[in-house]
This record gives sequence, structure tokens and C-alpha cells, in this order.
Amino acid sequence: MSDLPEMMNAVVVAHPGGPEVLHVEQRPRPSPGEGEILIAVEAAGINRPDTLQRQGLYPPPPGAPDTLGLEVAGKIVALGAKATRFSLGDSVLALVPGGGYAQYCVAHESNALPIPAGLSMIEAAAIPETFFTVWTNVFDRGALKAGETLLVHGGTSGIGTTAIALAKAFGATVIATAGSDDKTIACAKLGADFVVNYRTSDFVAATMAATDSRGADVILDMVGGDYVARNYAAAAVGGRIVQIAFLNGPKATLDLRPLMIKRLVHTGSTLRPRAPAAKAVIADALHAKVWPLLAAGRCKPVIDSTYPLAEAASAHARMESSAHIGKIVFTL
Repeated sequence: MSDLPEMMNAVVVAHPGGPEVLHVEQRPRPSPGEGEILIAVEAAGINRPDTLQRQGLYPPPPGAPDTLGLEVAGKIVALGAKATRFSLGDSVLALVPGGGYAQYCVAHESNALPIPAGLSMIEAAAIPETFFTVWTNVFDRGALKAGETLLVHGGTSGIGTTAIALAKAFGATVIATAGSDDKTIACAKLGADFVVNYRTSDFVAATMAATDSRGADVILDMVGGDYVARNYAAAAVGGRIVQIAFLNGPKATLDLRPLMIKRLVHTGSTLRPRAPAAKAVIADALHAKVWPLLAAGRCKPVIDSTYPLAEAASAHARMESSAHIGKIVFTL
């Protein structure tokens, strides 16, 4: 690594606050440890957890960099001890616990994957956080199967667009909620079978109408709050509700009888704090089952916009406006 610069540009948080607290400064370039790779970052995805960390509400897990960024794409420029899965110069995308908003980023080799054929670096950087999250929650915990119905809230978010694409690719019917008529049109163009403007319509009634009063088999929810009880009402008998965030707050007052009467499963998960070995299981499943679909063009990440690192504040403002459709990505 002697030919690599000792310092690099990275986006850092001056202090907890709004997008304006983000700025670029010089940081020491990281070095890969055992089983790790060093990636020269060409693009880095932006995710809602990044904005929460910037606000001081989502600290990085122990041992993770304090620099924001959970997903990157680029070329491998150094290998740590016992890192044998890739070679120098390989193009990869990677899920990381932090450090993605930088010129160089360390990833565990088992949490990196080759970039699917035909995808750009920008598209590749938009994959890890959302595809890992959707796969482990919708298909592992939610056990969505062909012929079943998925209700996904926030259909135009990075998670939502990914859930629509993957659910359709695996033969499910998709109901998506969105907050404007323009966004409902976008969800339909992405393949959602039914779309609900949650500001003007009741998603419970709409779900029942779309399923002949049966309800949704799997519900992917990042809203929480008063959506919990409404999800129970919208779920089919034997339905699975998977919780991945709480944009409306983590507390709810609800009648639990539908949980028993419908024999529902309400589960949830976090991704970032998991050990590399746990994330490697998800990576292997994606490589086997989803990578062929990406290479064949049957699904792909939706890109809303791109920004240079120097415009990190604008990128976060775009994310927090909720005006975006799909992923926001940094280009380096």
C-alpha cells in the first residue's frame, strides 16, 4: 500500500445537527485488517440511517468508523491478511458498518460482492444497504413466496423501490403506499400492482379491496407508530409484519387481539450491528438468487440523483425532503 496516499477526503459530522453540519476534511486512509479489503470508492449510497447518525440519534456500532456511509462501490486496492476472496483491481460493491462517505473504505471480504454485469458504479453503490435489508426481512423473516401479496410502505424510497422490484421478480403481487399522486404513478411504473396514496386514501381499505378482503401476506413497514395497528388490520390470516424502522415513532397503543385471531407474526430486525458472518449469509443468498436477475436486467436499483462529496449537505437535504424516488448516491 506504499503507493496509496496516507490521507483521504471524507465527509464528517462537525456536531449533531442538520445537513449543514456535514463537511469534507482530510482523514487518515484506513488499512484493511484480517479478512478485509480496502476499496477505492467510486460511488457511495446515501441512506436514512446516515441522516439519523448525523443528528446524533444513531451512533455507529462498536469498532465502526465514525464517518457516515453504509454502502460503497469501487475497486480493491489492498488486501488484508487472509483475505483471499478477491484480487487487487477487482470491482466490487460492499455493505459496510460505516466509513462509506470517503475516498477509501474498508469492508469485510465476505460482505462484498462482484458488481453484476451491466451495472454502473453508481447503480452498484445503490444496492448493498437496500438489497441486503429487503432480502433478510421480506424473504428470510417474512418468507414471501410466489403468489402471495406484499404490502410495502414508502414505495418510492430506496427500500420501497427495491422491495417492489424483488417481490415482482419472485412472483408476488405488490401493494405499495406513497405520499403523492406523482409517487403513486412512479410505484406503478416500477411494477407495483396496486398503489395507495396514503394522504388521501386508507391503505387498510385499499389492501382489502385489492385482495378480495383477504389481506396482505407480508407487510414491510418502516413507519411504526399508529401504522402498527393498521398493519394488523391489513394483514391476512397467517400474515407476517416485518418492522425495519419507526419514522412515526417506536411506541404504539393497540389492540393485540388481531395478532392472536389472525395468527400473525410481527417481527423485525436491524442490519448494521450484525457481525460480518451474519451479513455474509445474506450476501451469499443475494449472489445465488438475485445476482442472476440483476445481470439479466430483470431488476435494477432506481437512481434518484447523484452528488459529489462536497455537496453532502445538499444530498442529505434531498433525502430528508422525501421528494426522492429511489436512491441518492455520491460520486467520487
